[in-house]
Amino acid sequence: MIDGMSTKNIVLFGEAGAGKSSVVNLMAGEEVAITSPDMQRCTMTWTEYPIAFGGYEYKVFDTIGLEEPQLGIDGYLDGIANARNLITELNNEGGIDLLLFCVRAGGKFTANVQKNYRLFYEEFCKKKVQIVLVLTGLEGEQNMEDGWIRNKDTFAKYGILVDGHACITAANKLDGRRQELYQLSRQLVRNLVREHTHDRVTDKRGATVGRRAMVGREATVGRGATVGRGAMVGSGVTDERGGWFRRICF
Repeated sequence: MIDGMSTKNIVLFGEAGAGKSSVVNLMAGEEVAITSPDMQRCTMTWTEYPIAFGGYEYKVFDTIGLEEPQLGIDGYLDGIANARNLITELNNEGGIDLLLFCVRAGGKFTANVQKNYRLFYEEFCKKKVQIVLVLTGLEGEQNMEDGWIRNKDTFAKYGILVDGHACITAANKLDGRRQELYQLSRQLVRNLVREHTHDRVTDKRGATVGRRAMVGREATVGRGATVGRGAMVGSGVTDERGGWFRRICF
């Protein structure tokens, strides 16, 4: 039975090509998000997916990859403003339960990985929300956890600290052992989400895992406007977008 009172809000973010939509489908156990590389987003905002597993309900908000080349500088700043508006809306609905940071393993560590982390976790959420890392693209590994072992020092070097992680493959429709890894990955991601939203424990920083954070009602940005109280209108949007851009990108 689904506990309707326990619906959790999860914000999914990461670079374009990190496999965010595939992770949504992995969690859902069915194809609810379009993953074709030929499909371009028709919106600069986000997509909401209601997902249920393990007796719980979740709302997963898949955000656009802010570094997508077709965006340009104006599109990039609009994307930042819209991501901030998502945080505002979720605060108005009661808060954010989890940030799910999606990163593809195997490639060169880029500045965009750090920028995404700083924008969502440090700027928008003021380090008050649980954040977990999902490392994708590990279907070729004998042991997927090796992806974390190889990369954890690099994440630490760039100040990317997380409350938990899962090393997975989100590539479906593969044969043999890789299909087994896909099924294992589903369980790993679901366990990670449940642990950091419903299972109440204390993390290494002393915060209670699973506690919904009302970040927007405690932190200020831009000219002192409080995140989560009202929409960004007029010149405030430009001022705040520019402030975020300077802090995150320079």
